Amino acid sequence: MENILKTTGISFLAGLAGAAFWTSLEISEPSRGDFDQKELLTEQTQFTSRNNAQAVQSYQTNPPVSFVAASENSTESVVFIKNFSGSDPRRYSMFDYFFGTGPTQQVSTGSGVIISQDGYIVTNNHVIDRAETIEVVHKKRTYQARLVGTDKNTDIAVLKIEGENLPAIKRGSSRNLKIGEWVIAVGNPFNLTSTVTAGIVSAKERQINILGGDFPLESFIQTDAPINPGNSGGALVNVEGELVGINTAILSRTGSYTGYGFAVPVDIAMKVANDLIQYGEVQKAIPGIDAVEITPELAEEMKIKTLDGVIVTHVVKQGAADQAGLLRNDVITQLGNQPITGMGSFEEALSYYYPGDKLAVTFIRNGEVKTGTMTLQNLEGGTGVLKREFYSSKLLGARLEAVNTIEKDRLGIQYGIKISALSRGYLRDLGLRDGFVITQINREPAKDPKAVGKYLEEYSGRLLIEGVASNGQPFMQSYTVR
Repeated sequence: MENILKTTGISFLAGLAGAAFWTSLEISEPSRGDFDQKELLTEQTQFTSRNNAQAVQSYQTNPPVSFVAASENSTESVVFIKNFSGSDPRRYSMFDYFFGTGPTQQVSTGSGVIISQDGYIVTNNHVIDRAETIEVVHKKRTYQARLVGTDKNTDIAVLKIEGENLPAIKRGSSRNLKIGEWVIAVGNPFNLTSTVTAGIVSAKERQINILGGDFPLESFIQTDAPINPGNSGGALVNVEGELVGINTAILSRTGSYTGYGFAVPVDIAMKVANDLIQYGEVQKAIPGIDAVEITPELAEEMKIKTLDGVIVTHVVKQGAADQAGLLRNDVITQLGNQPITGMGSFEEALSYYYPGDKLAVTFIRNGEVKTGTMTLQNLEGGTGVLKREFYSSKLLGARLEAVNTIEKDRLGIQYGIKISALSRGYLRDLGLRDGFVITQINREPAKDPKAVGKYLEEYSGRLLIEGVASNGQPFMQSYTVR
């Protein structure tokens, strides 16, 4: 028994001595940047110190020590936007107020980004949607803004204010933006001068099915930098303060930020903005196909060995893809030098081109890799610059425009006039809806927007309208117009 006690006691004392020895060799974690290594205790200590120094150096550069430079380089270029819609209170008298028929003017707000020193501003289409008057506030000064153009397909709009030497933001590249890279979201909600929030790029080429328009282009940058209501139309910038996206949406059940923010890539936004400024219309390059994402179920059904690419589901006759030899069920895997991973990358790759551009396409047919060259077309089936004609009428409460080639093919018609931007007015009173296409009026073909608009404004008597609803349903209705 004595031997056992002695052995146990010796072991216990040895353990205490060993712990004390190793404790004496430990060093406290040095403060950031304090790695002069004056005390060289052991080879292990030196190795640990070197690793810690490298970790601190990495921390100082990624993320940066602060976002001060990025904020300073971008906040002055972000503006506050006020959208006035509804009745103008200046048109009402005290009699109207007294009897409860006063103005019903609504004001909505958002942000925008100055892209040129002479006053061009990019924002979201939904920020200025249905605006009758638009004001821009920059550095406590209010400007009346002119709407240059909008594009529902990308949710981009361009405004113009009269100014000189305005602080245009420096442009970066969204194509070079990497997942995991630090970004900051800059907005000017509620005229609070500026707000800045930081996060990383969570994903690219995201499709969340929120955009309107006939050809929605969704290839969003996803970020966890908080984007709250009022920040729509603001800037997403990199650590240099360079514009890489236009903040557009949040994914939330509450209306407040919950971790998912989305921005239109700057390369897409600027192409759209430049087209609107130069042509008044986005010069969209059309390949002449419908396509879908490859799902595991489709891949198994069609015996496709990859989930990258898109499947061609329809080819427009005499379109770019048809002339390049593509067929239904072909799998497009590359456009030019851009690999296609899904619909996001497919639509984004096309968005940088203009009608008339030649684009190499790589596709798989029955397991065999093939190539071709598409000459991209405009919405009318040509290859030149397209300037679409509109006829806007307050009496009709709508904008009328000729249907394009893609719409003609989809609806199975040869011509027609589409109703868009429908508001209170004559056409809505007739029961017609936004997106409806008029093909004939009183048995006469409807081909010219202005001619159709003028005819409807001035006509009285028995009116027969034939057309196609936006879902492809044929329509014919007779009216008595006085």
